[in-house]
Amino acid sequence: MPPNPTPIPLPTPDLRQRITDLAQELHPAAVSNRRYLHQHPELSFEERETQAYIAGQLDELKIPYRKIADTGLLAEISGGKGAGPVIALRADIDALPILEANTTDYTSQNKGVMHACGHDVHTASLLSTAGILASVKDHFSGSVRLLFQPGEEKLPGGATLMIKDGALEKPAPAGIFGQHVHPPLAAGKVGFRPGIYMASTDELYLTVTGRGGHGAMPHNAVDPIVITAQIITAIQQLISRNTDPTLPAVITFGRIESDGGATNVIPNAVRLQGTLRTLDEAWRKELHLRMDKLVTGIAAAMGGQAELTIAHGYPFLKNDEKLTHWAMQEARHFLGEEQVVELPIRMTGEDFAFYTHHLPACFYRLGVGRPGEAERPVHTDTFDVDEACLQTGGGLMAWLAVRSLVV
Repeated sequence: MPPNPTPIPLPTPDLRQRITDLAQELHPAAVSNRRYLHQHPELSFEERETQAYIAGQLDELKIPYRKIADTGLLAEISGGKGAGPVIALRADIDALPILEANTTDYTSQNKGVMHACGHDVHTASLLSTAGILASVKDHFSGSVRLLFQPGEEKLPGGATLMIKDGALEKPAPAGIFGQHVHPPLAAGKVGFRPGIYMASTDELYLTVTGRGGHGAMPHNAVDPIVITAQIITAIQQLISRNTDPTLPAVITFGRIESDGGATNVIPNAVRLQGTLRTLDEAWRKELHLRMDKLVTGIAAAMGGQAELTIAHGYPFLKNDEKLTHWAMQEARHFLGEEQVVELPIRMTGEDFAFYTHHLPACFYRLGVGRPGEAERPVHTDTFDVDEACLQTGGGLMAWLAVRSLVV
């Protein structure tokens, strides 16, 4: 069951104000942490300096922790009101292989690596949450488990390693919360989506092999480019003609390259890379089978061969309905009615999805946009945030944790 999924009396206004004040007091430290992390980004599963930095911050707060999933950390804050459930809070800590184009005093110092997806914000916010919870721990029972997770951006996803190493055991948390930057929302706002929210993500690697030859004599060759064109068109019909129109699904090939070739040369082979996304695990499995039959059948019928490799990625992300509606209401109590919005389904993926298939979970969006400025999308070399978001991020997550454990 989700923690406190039904409305419960609010604690004294003093506690809400105390958490609000602490989030404000810790905001300069959160900005400092975020800028340090932004300057020193590390790729997935290589986050050793990041791990050491987080450990140093936890040491200052006197919060016990242990290393997990090689480059991750798991910390625990025990409440002062005795035994109770565990609530987990997660931040991812890895960066992307992007050369930053921003020119700020906190621009990445690791050339070609950038926190372009806001994981520096997630980590700094959770450190701020840790500071708040350490200061108000006498107000709740049970404990809050902090997951500083590596490798969100790379298969198999750091969440799988955290789970394998026992992050959700001894005891199992009653629920888990995660937040993610969202440039379309202004700083100070947050967004929620109860139920299925994000798509499964699989990587597609396809090699189509023919027989090269002169472009003026195609009858003496087996043209893999023409075979590939037929395959791409046919695969798209798996979406338009075979998928239930009420079920979102996407197949995209984002990279195509031939093995040689020129204006008058037919190459021997073509290689493609793509992605498959859907919101239903049964249909996801069926699409895997249909794609394999389709590509091999078309290639064989045209005299060539095709080999499809599917790298199984993250499952779809499902927010627990009761927990997420409860969290939305609590966010309204903490931030104000006008600061909380409901979001549409999106076809991007997140390895937080693995947690959502193990226990009640709520993954929500943290507004980071600057009013009056053009949006700076994630995964771009100009991504940046309004650092006022750190006060919202640290404070709201602390409030959700405390409210989950209040007695």
